[in-house]
Amino acid sequence: MNKNAKNVAEARYAKMQKRAQDATEAQSEAAAEAKRVDEKTARLRALRLAREEADRAAKAAEPPKKKPKPRAKKAAAAIPVEDLDASNDD
Repeated sequence: MNKNAKNVAEARYAKMQKRAQDATEAQSEAAAEAKRVDEKTARLRALRLAREEADRAAKAAEPPKKKPKPRAKKAAAAIPVEDLDASNDD
């Protein structure tokens, strides 16, 4: 019975060691993935900022656009007083 208990204890210990090793590997994989995501985010942010700066520089180099002059509003056609009646109300 003593050998059996020792074998059970060794099996439990090996199982715990395996779980600990798997947890360590999972943590290192998660850390590596987080590092890759951070590096990609930084690279994309740098590209976006460079593109925005280039767009601002290009816009500043363009001559300013002329605003169209506002058109004069047409005056409403006047109806002579003699012609006013209820039929002209639209």
